[in-house]
Amino acid sequence: MTAQRPTLIVLLGPTGIGKTELSLEIAEQLHTEIISADSRQLFAGLPIGTAAPTPEQQARVRHHFVGTLQLTDYYSAAEYEAAVMKTLEQLFRHHPAVVLTGGSMMYIDVVCHGIDDIPTVDNETRQYIQERLATEGLEPLCQELKLLDPEYYRRADLKNGKRVAHALEICYMTGKPYSSFCTRTKKERPFHILKIGLQRERAELYDRINRRVDAMMAAGLLEEARRVYPYRQLNALNTVGYKELFQYFDGTWELPFALEKIKQNSRIYSRKQMTWFKRDPDIHWFHPDQKEAILQLIRQYTDSTC
Repeated sequence: MTAQRPTLIVLLGPTGIGKTELSLEIAEQLHTEIISADSRQLFAGLPIGTAAPTPEQQARVRHHFVGTLQLTDYYSAAEYEAAVMKTLEQLFRHHPAVVLTGGSMMYIDVVCHGIDDIPTVDNETRQYIQERLATEGLEPLCQELKLLDPEYYRRADLKNGKRVAHALEICYMTGKPYSSFCTRTKKERPFHILKIGLQRERAELYDRINRRVDAMMAAGLLEEARRVYPYRQLNALNTVGYKELFQYFDGTWELPFALEKIKQNSRIYSRKQMTWFKRDPDIHWFHPDQKEAILQLIRQYTDSTC
């Protein structure tokens, strides 16, 4: 470990904002490595639809947590936290600063603040709840959650099948309400954290999102989605870009309509991300073009924490 306390530089922002290229430039300036905080880039086979770093970009700077899982693998935020903390411990032995970048709000939060120590669900319980979700649908599970854990039911995203199912899994396995494990206690980290947020005017961001979808289609997104279509029921593919094209493959939508829905849903997701990020007073906000100002802040911060 280096003599001074190391620094984790968190570069965050909504989809399509321009995080990837800037993270590369920051990492190159600092001669360090990048950890991805994108819950979908973890999965192999989805490089176009998840806008994963290209092989050329990964050759410029070493990346971690990109394409390391199979679509069928189960993965949780708790597992991500544990794996990232272990990776950071190793990286900080050689680098005084490391870059973490992405737009997955919960993944960023668990690295910066930790996650509650919630029991690991056994395979039998998970299979039981997942089969019920597939056969009965989400609504009956929501009503059961209301009975077993009314506190979590009141604040849960009841349209998120993964969250509802996981809460029920914990209730079944432990005999206790899922909310009883959610203490939201912030964990102390053995490193400094500098959060840098990227933002653009809404019209500018929306134009970038629309053009990026067109570029993804030109790069082969349709073929990529067709390859993974047989696995459409997996949570990894409950993702903007794939679920809309699956509707096209089903014959429900025409292709032009599916593409417009990808753009629309990407814009909606960008607003959701910004709403989440704006709650954090520790984020320093910049336009992506303010590279020199961002690098100056990083230099000032790392110098002051040595």
